[in-house]
Amino acid sequence: MWQYFVEATAEIIEEEGINKITIRKVADKAGYNSATIYNYFSEISHLIFFAAMKFLKPYTDEVSTYMDKGNNPLEKYLLAWECFCKHSFQHPQIFHAVFIMDLGEQPENLLERYYQIYPEELITIPEELKPILFERNMSKRGRSYLELALKEGYIKEENIDAINEITILIWQGMFTNILNNRRQYTPEEAMQMTMNYITEIVRNQAVFNFG
Repeated sequence: MWQYFVEATAEIIEEEGINKITIRKVADKAGYNSATIYNYFSEISHLIFFAAMKFLKPYTDEVSTYMDKGNNPLEKYLLAWECFCKHSFQHPQIFHAVFIMDLGEQPENLLERYYQIYPEELITIPEELKPILFERNMSKRGRSYLELALKEGYIKEENIDAINEITILIWQGMFTNILNNRRQYTPEEAMQMTMNYITEIVRNQAVFNFG
C-alpha cells in the first residue's frame, strides 16, 4: 500500500511536475481515498520526499564514478561537489524536495526507510559511500570527506568547519537562484560557476585563518 502511493506520486511528478502534487491527485491515481494516505504518511511533504528519491538514482549511480577519478580525499571531495552540482542544477525541484524542503521531525529517518523499501537501489553504491547517501544534512555530508582530507594533511583543522560551511553556502546561493528562476544560467553554466568558487576556496584554504 505504501509503495502504491509513492509510485502514484512519482508518476504525477513525471507527468505534471512536483508542484502539481496534491493528496487528491495521488489518491485518485492510486485508487484510494485521500484519508487512506494519512494512515501511511503524516504529511504530504513526506510523500513528495519518497517519490522524489526515485528520481535521485542517476545522481547516486554517478557520484562514485566521479569520485573514483580523485587521487586524494580533497580531490574526491571536489568531484563529489561537481557531481552534486551537475544533478541538482539539472533537477532543482527534486533536490529541493530531498535535501532542503521542511520535512518536520527526524528527516534522517526517512532516507533510511526509503532504502529499506527499495534496497535494490543500494546494490551499485560502494559501501564507503552509503553513510553519506543516508545523510540528508548537507553539513554532515560534506564534513565526512573533509575529515579524511584533514587526516592526510590536505586541510588545516581550524579551517574544516568554515570550509564546509562556505562551500555549502556557495551551492545554496546558486541553487536558490536556479530554483526560483532568479538567474538565467543553464545547468552547465551554474555548475561551472559554482565549482570555480568552491574549488578556489578549497584549494587555497591554507591561506585562510578561520579559527
